[in-house]
Amino acid sequence: MGERQWRTAGGALLRVIVVWAVSTLTMLALAGLLPDFELQSADGDSVTRTAITAAWSAGAFGLLSALVWPVLVRALLLVPALVLGLLVFFLNGSLLLFALWLIPDGRGAADPETAVVVAAVMSAVASATSTALAVRDDNAYRRRLSRLADRRRRRRGERIAGSAPPGTVFLQLDGVGHAVLVQALEDGLMPTVARWLDTSHLLTRWRTDWSSQTGASQLGILHGSNHDVPGFRWYEKDTGRIMVSNRPAAAAELQRRAVARTRDAGLLSVDGASRGNLFSGGADQLALVLSVAARRGRANRSRAGYFAYFSDPANAVRTAVSFVAEVFREIGQSIRSRLRGDEPRVGRGGLYPFIRAFATVVERDVVVAAVIGDMLAGRTAVYADLVAYDEVAHHSGPHSHDAAKVLARIDRAVALIATVAEHAPRRYRIVLLSDHGQSPGETFEGAYGLTLKDLVRAGCGLPVSRRAGRTRSGAEARDAARDALRSALHRPLGDGNEDEEAVERPTGSSDPVVLASGNLGLISFPGLPGRLSREQIDRHHPALLRTLANHPGIGFLLVRSERHGSVVLGRDGAELPVDTLDGSGPLAAFGPGAADAVRRTDSFPHVADIMVNSMYDPGSGRVHAFEEQIGSHGGLGGEQSHPFLLSPREFSEPVADQGEPAGAEQVHEVLRRWLGESLGDAHGPQVPLGSVEDPRRAGREEEAFPVTGGAGQDKSE
Repeated sequence: MGERQWRTAGGALLRVIVVWAVSTLTMLALAGLLPDFELQSADGDSVTRTAITAAWSAGAFGLLSALVWPVLVRALLLVPALVLGLLVFFLNGSLLLFALWLIPDGRGAADPETAVVVAAVMSAVASATSTALAVRDDNAYRRRLSRLADRRRRRRGERIAGSAPPGTVFLQLDGVGHAVLVQALEDGLMPTVARWLDTSHLLTRWRTDWSSQTGASQLGILHGSNHDVPGFRWYEKDTGRIMVSNRPAAAAELQRRAVARTRDAGLLSVDGASRGNLFSGGADQLALVLSVAARRGRANRSRAGYFAYFSDPANAVRTAVSFVAEVFREIGQSIRSRLRGDEPRVGRGGLYPFIRAFATVVERDVVVAAVIGDMLAGRTAVYADLVAYDEVAHHSGPHSHDAAKVLARIDRAVALIATVAEHAPRRYRIVLLSDHGQSPGETFEGAYGLTLKDLVRAGCGLPVSRRAGRTRSGAEARDAARDALRSALHRPLGDGNEDEEAVERPTGSSDPVVLASGNLGLISFPGLPGRLSREQIDRHHPALLRTLANHPGIGFLLVRSERHGSVVLGRDGAELPVDTLDGSGPLAAFGPGAADAVRRTDSFPHVADIMVNSMYDPGSGRVHAFEEQIGSHGGLGGEQSHPFLLSPREFSEPVADQGEPAGAEQVHEVLRRWLGESLGDAHGPQVPLGSVEDPRRAGREEEAFPVTGGAGQDKSE
């Protein structure tokens, strides 16, 4: 063994001794503070004897944590994440009780609840001490990360040559619109991103499809096609299913359809990793990917990323403490919002504080740790989704103080990833992007006292709730439906106003299915086959289209006409054929690209019988969501349609002449080109990025690095 190896081994032994000593002192302090935690026999012991007992206990606990803990977490891999987070404390406490049981002469004892507290403190202190020793100087930190990287590469049977082309990390900041990012940079909330923009990166705005939500955008970005995704939720008459993008079975089906359409595995099909996404992108390394969550078997467990992170009990304790802190933070922010009388406002009780804490703490920590592991392993391409801002902005508003705080924490996570990239075995280019923005505004129900479903049912002459019936909109719709039906039933046929067909009364079989995707509504009539025409809808529900089109909370409708093809309907009888749309009329307020987005959606096989987009006020940027969200996305109107790309200047411009990409499929082509440019640094011009014949497209899951250290966490968390 050479001198350098002896020095390295000696340094590692010294760190173990220091951590052991600090853990021993911590255990002695806890024994003095906690009445139910003892390190002495009933007759009392000398200080020396007590110290030896503490050292024995700390050593046994540390050894058990290193050897037994990973096995326990792997055994619980199929347990839901929130349940696993709670079990962390009890399992850690059980290890401590076992360590105390190993002490000779029974000198160690603790009540179970006290053991949980002691184990949590011990794990946190040991982790903090070990990390502090490792990062005291840059060389020590570099050696630690290099060892982790070498270990992973050996397990993969690979080595990353020094001449390897740069890898690429795509970090999706879910829901962060271009305008929100610019404002955050001006306000100093994201110093890391601001520094990149000043020195190394280019900021570009892009335009979403009509369905401005993660399901459509991420499917298009990762797989090159989001054809036939008309919303976040939609009804398919041919199968009788309601598709919801964030359900595992639906995500798997959408991915299958995209691969079948493009005949390509996806953006990440060459040595790629997909972390925290709805779809795999063709990656062979998957963690927390929804489209494979429904699969069974060891190779396809979507919770593998949790094992990587929670295999370190200190990570588990740190994240659990931050989770609890975030729950109380949300409760406090909600109470303050109510006391201030903030408007608009939606309910934030029930399970929401826990859902928010999971998105802003657990999901963030696990995904960031997985990305760090991928870089240390030298993977070629990584795509990860950080959903924290999107979750908070839905309930607090996209421009709220609550959402701004989340952006600051995301910046710290990005900074951590950038720091680790400096120690990776290959150079990495980091791209930040978003899948959509969010538009503010009071909900449709808050503004008008009834939901879109209530309005549709009233316009169809169907029963509605008493509360909705008492609203002005509900009463007007119900009266209009009654008058229209009476008029239609008594109107002579062949008078030039009706087809030569009998007028049909509303029936239960044609009760509408009304689904919301932010400020986009999708109305289908499951009892009637195929995509209904305007004329068919008028025969069954004569007042419905007029009621919807003239409502002040609705911007425009899309329906199919037997006479004129598909048409856009607006207020006061405005009607424009889709084939001639030019952004005028009902679409004028929605800006450039709206006509193209509507035309494209109109071509989808599963477009709804009636597509409804809420009103949009260009002056204030407001829309009306058809669900309980004061920051929404899913349709057209405002900031939701304008996400961003922040790319290294080494890459070519996204679109020539400083234009902006239009649609998620074009963003896919941009990212694919950038990957080709990176690989071309060492392998000539752009190389193919995989096809459906690539056996890796089926995907398998592998734990990422259990990296010690919080992912962008506040000390206050």
